[in-house]
Amino acid sequence: MLKIPVIDFSPFTTDKATAKQTVVHQIYQACHEIGFMYLKNTNISNDFIHQVLQHSKNFFDLPLAEKQQLAWSDEFSNQGYVDLERERLNPNNPGDLKEAFNIGKQKVIDIDLTEKLSSPAKNPHILNFYEACTELANKVLQAIALALDLPQDFFTTNHNQQNHTLRLLHYPSLSQPPKLRQVRAGEHSDYGSITLLFQDEVGGLEIRTASGEWIAAAPIPDTIIINTGDLMERWTNHVFCSTKHRVMIPNDDTLKQSRYSVAFFCHPNDNTEIACLKSCQRDKSAIYHPILAGEYLLSRLQATY
Repeated sequence: MLKIPVIDFSPFTTDKATAKQTVVHQIYQACHEIGFMYLKNTNISNDFIHQVLQHSKNFFDLPLAEKQQLAWSDEFSNQGYVDLERERLNPNNPGDLKEAFNIGKQKVIDIDLTEKLSSPAKNPHILNFYEACTELANKVLQAIALALDLPQDFFTTNHNQQNHTLRLLHYPSLSQPPKLRQVRAGEHSDYGSITLLFQDEVGGLEIRTASGEWIAAAPIPDTIIINTGDLMERWTNHVFCSTKHRVMIPNDDTLKQSRYSVAFFCHPNDNTEIACLKSCQRDKSAIYHPILAGEYLLSRLQATY
């Protein structure tokens, strides 16, 4: 069975070319073969992750009426609170059994959410975490660029508007049976270029391999999960894959536990044209027509909500 690789990222930040190239090769293999990897020895400490998960829990523990005051201001703003079952990642299933709060760099200062003291968009720990995620994402994007024989700054230049979304997620414990085919997060692929995922010890994430098997992406201490999304798959003409994944309802005692995670969705600048890279075309034609990154994101949000 194919396993999700664990990659030590620290050599990439050194001046040793051989060690750096080893990491680049490992990342290429992970993105090409399975689309997921665990990174260890990054700039984000385990303590920092635990602090943010605790701040996230504090928010989701608030009364529903207070959280709903922070709901999205319009249908596709992609900012603010998302209630249970509002999102349906698999359109063939009932709404997902999770709630979320989305924070975006571009709107965090001027949206009404910052007027509420309880808003995670006003929490300095969470905003600092956003910056740390941006720093790590840029390093990973540099490694991916080198893996694809591109200039090291190719992807970071196309992400320099920081059009990313930090998403706090809570999957409540269940006291009654779910609806038919209802899960915590339906089968889906991510919309952007790469995703950074931080999860607590409860687990439940599964990914689908190319052979159709579902395997667990269990929490590993002191690691961060990285996966490639739809736009990276389009950019690379399927050299890198955007892997389907889901969060299932457990069939053991963890059913009675809440699950918390934080996802950092890395998205290119809205006006970036996503077209097949020459280094990925090789002997076959481009699979997709070019599309602007912002247009693609909007189309996926419309389908999901």
